[in-house]
Amino acid sequence: MKAHPRSAAHERTVASVCCYCGTGCGVRVTVRDDRVVAVAGDADHPSNRGKLCSKGLALADTVRDDAARVLRAEWRPERGRERVPVALSDALDLAAGKLATAIGMHGPDAVGFYLSGQLLTEDYAVFNKLARALVGTNNIDTNSRLCMSSAVSGYKLTLGADAPPACYDDLELADTVLIAGANMAYAHPVLFRRLEAAKAARPDTKIVVVDPRRTDTAALADLHLPIMPGTDVALFHAMLNVMVWEGLVDPAYMAAHTSGFDALKARVHEFTPRAAQDVCGVPAADIVQAARWFGQAGAALSLYTMGLNQSSSGTAKNGALINLHLATGQIGRPGTGPFSLTGQPNAMGGREAGGMATLLPGHRDPATPAHRQEVAALWGVDSLPATPGKPALEMFDAVLEGRIKVLWIAATNPAQSLPDQARVRAALQKAEFVIVQEAYAGTETLAYADLVLPAATWPEKSGTATNSERRISRVRAAIAPPGDARPDWQLAASVAQRLARLVAPAKAALFDYADESAVFAEHARLTAGRDLDYSAVDYAVLERQGPVQWPYRGQAATPRLYTDGRFATADGRARFFDTGYTPVAEAVSAQYPLRLTTGRLRDHWHTLARTSLAPALTRHVEEPWLSVHPLDLERLKLTPGALARVRSRRGAIVLPVRPDDTLKPGHAFLPMHWGSAFMAGLGVNALTNPSCDPVSRQPELKHAAVAVAPARLPWQAMGWLAGDAALLRAQLAPWLRRFDYAALLPCAAGPGVRLRVAADSAPPAHVVDALAQALGLERPDAAFDDASRGVLRRLRLVDGGPAAFLLAGDVRAHDGLLAWAEGGDAPASLAMLLMGRTQVAPRARTVCACVGVTDQAIRAGAEAGLDAEGLKARLGCGSGCGSCMPEVRRLAALHAVSVAGAGA
Repeated sequence: MKAHPRSAAHERTVASVCCYCGTGCGVRVTVRDDRVVAVAGDADHPSNRGKLCSKGLALADTVRDDAARVLRAEWRPERGRERVPVALSDALDLAAGKLATAIGMHGPDAVGFYLSGQLLTEDYAVFNKLARALVGTNNIDTNSRLCMSSAVSGYKLTLGADAPPACYDDLELADTVLIAGANMAYAHPVLFRRLEAAKAARPDTKIVVVDPRRTDTAALADLHLPIMPGTDVALFHAMLNVMVWEGLVDPAYMAAHTSGFDALKARVHEFTPRAAQDVCGVPAADIVQAARWFGQAGAALSLYTMGLNQSSSGTAKNGALINLHLATGQIGRPGTGPFSLTGQPNAMGGREAGGMATLLPGHRDPATPAHRQEVAALWGVDSLPATPGKPALEMFDAVLEGRIKVLWIAATNPAQSLPDQARVRAALQKAEFVIVQEAYAGTETLAYADLVLPAATWPEKSGTATNSERRISRVRAAIAPPGDARPDWQLAASVAQRLARLVAPAKAALFDYADESAVFAEHARLTAGRDLDYSAVDYAVLERQGPVQWPYRGQAATPRLYTDGRFATADGRARFFDTGYTPVAEAVSAQYPLRLTTGRLRDHWHTLARTSLAPALTRHVEEPWLSVHPLDLERLKLTPGALARVRSRRGAIVLPVRPDDTLKPGHAFLPMHWGSAFMAGLGVNALTNPSCDPVSRQPELKHAAVAVAPARLPWQAMGWLAGDAALLRAQLAPWLRRFDYAALLPCAAGPGVRLRVAADSAPPAHVVDALAQALGLERPDAAFDDASRGVLRRLRLVDGGPAAFLLAGDVRAHDGLLAWAEGGDAPASLAMLLMGRTQVAPRARTVCACVGVTDQAIRAGAEAGLDAEGLKARLGCGSGCGSCMPEVRRLAALHAVSVAGAGA
């Protein structure tokens, strides 16, 4: 991309798409002097109509061109040595040479590609062509396997194609909305805001939320069903049982448009509400109510995501939910349909391009010879490989077993995100050669890379992405990539051309693309005649018409599918999914008595590579913690904030605990985001379960049996250092490996980083002194040390305020010092504070990330008589993205209850 001249007066705005979830929000990126200075919602984009969540609004803070980014290629000549910088052209030669050697010595299936739902469709298209048409392997998969593959399987086995039939407009048109296994308030906040507005406009709309936790999404519900994890199939079968018994099904629709209901009807006969109550742990009367609201609705819509998908029975869960729509004819009309909300920004586009082991471009099947031949002909090659490819977890197993020798990882972080991290990391260590194509320097997977390719990222690359409602949008570059970084498709094409010259010279021209529009044009041709047909779409259409929904055949987009009752199956009929109920893969036991589930936080994304760069996004939840019910805390003899050792059958980590009455007793919750780049051990996914759904091959990340016990690490140290958090984390990372418990986290104060460590006894004095030096406290402005007790308290000041501190062995002053660093008042006596002799008020916690409104400010406003809307008006909370409003309402309601109780 051509650089723009630097000028204080030069400012421009570029329309693009947010790079986070599958909502696909349009954004307006303001650039001044080749730097992104602001990001706002695009009011003209139909997916979000100008709204953004806290993550989208903070995107400008994540755009870096420094050491937080991968700016140049690096190569490790041999294992055990440090990587060294190499010219990008040399790195591309090295990648091609290693691939050619592996293919020549071991065959094409000795190579594997592991990609990301954050790639653009053009990136996927080139990688897919490289893997199948040149290398000759189906070993290409994506982290969409971790989030969407069960939804894909459910759609294909019932409706005939991987195609969500509804659209966002249906949020306003539904009479009943069933939200299953989705905390929309956190994972898809812009859509949740829209649902809130729809509920406010039509209060009679019924919302049912199925989730083991009482989430912010459940706060909107007319009925919350806190089922036991993994029991969704039993619940949906029981709802169908009620609908059949009470005549709420549509026999005429089923007779005309479906098949297989008789077998399913016989199966659900045994799933009475009473029987399901014992399995699911929710009252039978509530199951009946949910079924009636769904069956009696003029229009019923279901919304679902990871709670259904990340399961060893994920396909069955998806299928059982879709059964409810088919039995009642609640599909193909406004306000109806089973609507799977996509997790990643372009997981849908990746599936369209065939970027998974079980897919070919245009929703084709690599196991079908005719489909392979169609794609081969369109690509201009003789044939495509027939050997089945390895889905994600099986790919890493094959690496560990020595069958895959070379692994190419692009735009994803498997050394944090995959379950059973000990096994994943053993595989990465076993691989003969690992290529990591990455934009961010802080990811865990980079430690295993033999070759690093510097990738462009948002907002440095152009192409297309498809969101949850099948809407294709243009992603536009706003600035040039820094250093040697290049768009992912360009890196893949450059290696492909070099590899072709080594193994198949005639195929080099297959990757001779003029630009990304040429890649898209080739890809769009592959959709012709298929269920998703958008062969008439090109960049000119998207510029002229804006984002369009597929199928698109040159006239108009298609907001809803199956409006005529004809489905994408051979006979045009949808198929009921006849399935039994299977419990979770790992039962609790006396040794592992708690049910652990994982999930998203409101302001963070995936493995924190991007969101950790934005100080505003670190304020709501500052560190990883384990949530358990207060009764379990008491039973385990743990106090709030105490450190606990959490064990599963695969690994263990140490975390602070907190009480959480949104959980049932016997349940625990852990945010998914933190890995070994931020904490001691192998991160959250040291615990999670790799058991996979037999159809979708999606792992059961949502449930693991764990044990929790006091960690008994009485010696603790807490430190803080002002500066650039990303760079300081890189400097301080070695300290994460020296303690049983350690957390190194970006902090809005300063901004800077916080370091917390704990041990069973005070470490030697030289270790504590080295830690102080690492925090720049060799010559502090204040120091109160007691070496005999392993106690050290040091503080460095700049311009009269804190620049760094370390409290070792006595951390009582931590909150007071951090509050001071955040702009609070200086203590009356610094000596008294450091020695823990000053009463310190609890630190405020930020609730509204957009405006910086704290919980203390909200409570003070509530004490002054303000309700939630009054708090919004006075404090500004909720005036940005609005994602904080469920918590604002909860805090205001808690105050109202306490006042009422005091007056009783």
